[in-house]
Amino acid sequence: MAQQIVEVAIIGTGFGGQSTAINLLKQGITDFVMLERRAFMGGTWCQNSYPGAQVDVQSPLYSLAQEPYPWSQMFATQPELEAYTHGVIEKYGLRDKARLNFNVQQVRWCGETLHWLITSDSGEQVQARFVVSAQGPLSNPVIPDFPGRERFQGESFHTNHWNHDFDYRGKRVAVIGSGASAAQVIPTITPDVAQLHVFQRSPHWVLPRPDRVFSPRVRRWLGKRWVYQTLRKTIYWALEWRVFAFKYAHGLMRFFAQRPALKHLRDQVPNAELRAKLTPDYTIGCKRIIVSNTLYPALSQPHVTLHSREDGIAEINERGIQTTQGQQIDLDLIVYSTGFDATDGAVGYELIGRGGKHLQEAWHEFPRAYLGTALPQFPNLFLVTGPNTGIGHTSAIFVIESQMKYIMQAIRYARDQSKSIEVTAQAEADYTDMIHREMRKTVWHSGGCNSWYKSKSGHVIAMYPGFSFVYRIMASRFKPQHHVLIGGKDDNS
Repeated sequence: MAQQIVEVAIIGTGFGGQSTAINLLKQGITDFVMLERRAFMGGTWCQNSYPGAQVDVQSPLYSLAQEPYPWSQMFATQPELEAYTHGVIEKYGLRDKARLNFNVQQVRWCGETLHWLITSDSGEQVQARFVVSAQGPLSNPVIPDFPGRERFQGESFHTNHWNHDFDYRGKRVAVIGSGASAAQVIPTITPDVAQLHVFQRSPHWVLPRPDRVFSPRVRRWLGKRWVYQTLRKTIYWALEWRVFAFKYAHGLMRFFAQRPALKHLRDQVPNAELRAKLTPDYTIGCKRIIVSNTLYPALSQPHVTLHSREDGIAEINERGIQTTQGQQIDLDLIVYSTGFDATDGAVGYELIGRGGKHLQEAWHEFPRAYLGTALPQFPNLFLVTGPNTGIGHTSAIFVIESQMKYIMQAIRYARDQSKSIEVTAQAEADYTDMIHREMRKTVWHSGGCNSWYKSKSGHVIAMYPGFSFVYRIMASRFKPQHHVLIGGKDDNS
């Protein structure tokens, strides 16, 4: 196949990729391609179809600002989110821009042409002036290397790759992990399985889910743009105050969140021994807070066994799992709800910038980027939901749309000058220093837990340490002095 040459290549077709494409179209840029490693478009909510999958942020806020939708309930389930995603794709004609089954293996800067060369694992290539990497931080699932894992003779899979052809009804099932995905899978499958064993490394704080089903009348109103925008803003500002608790007054977290979480635990788990296993020993908010009305009742069922850290996995064998207490648990299915590589492995391909600079070298200490988006020596390349752009109190899509303001201004500035653009090392260093100076004030840094928010270095990489509207202001104010323009032959290629 001939090498495709485009102005912009977008890696990923989830909300980050869709938002990028829509903003490019608004800029009048139509010469772009969307590269998708899977056989279908849509990202997270098309891929993660495990039983019980549901968003943890209110649906009207967890959606694109310019695309209102008549949601059926406050916290949408996966099928509705998938329908919404496909609706956006169809509206903007994005299927015509997509190349499916294009699994990016390498992205390399070519100084001679001032273009990026993108190569798939099958050898296909795309050449692009600009690259927007929007594969998402929760796109590379991780399964720990449990001893004997490959010996298991039953069915096993990660929640990210749920096998719907396997009928778990009446089966002996183990769920390894107790985070957000597990908290949705467990109550959904519990009524149908013969036995359920849940292996928990550490308990999470759980708050009630304030869900509600919208009436047909409310749904009609939600379809009106001004009503939708008003509701979005109301929800947004109602959530934004939580930053005070996450960062400035941890006592507020204990009063307004930890106390209700403890009450929720007492009310739903009458068994004192089980309740002790489910009580975290760190400040609420240090790890992702789970919102669920059904998890605790499911764990309290007589055919469900919770294995805490003290009764963990010694090995996996042909028949199932042997615990560290010496118990052999025979199983038909093992579900790995063991999360994603969202920090050190967030970019799932080889990235080589100007002067042969490898991303691994740039990130040898820890992942970092200017506005979580741009990197020195990586011209015309932008990361969507890059380092320190995660948000613990509001919608990730708000941050994505904030990033778009910076990315589109940077692309326009470079195009106007007919050159390539790159953030300076000093601007990136100053920004990163500020981020981690502010991070020391947050509960993610000092809350007494070890979470997936942290990289191997111990730095909190996944989260942004402040108000999301402050991030939007910074992203909206493009600063030419923080960038250099590259034109002509690049002698440092």
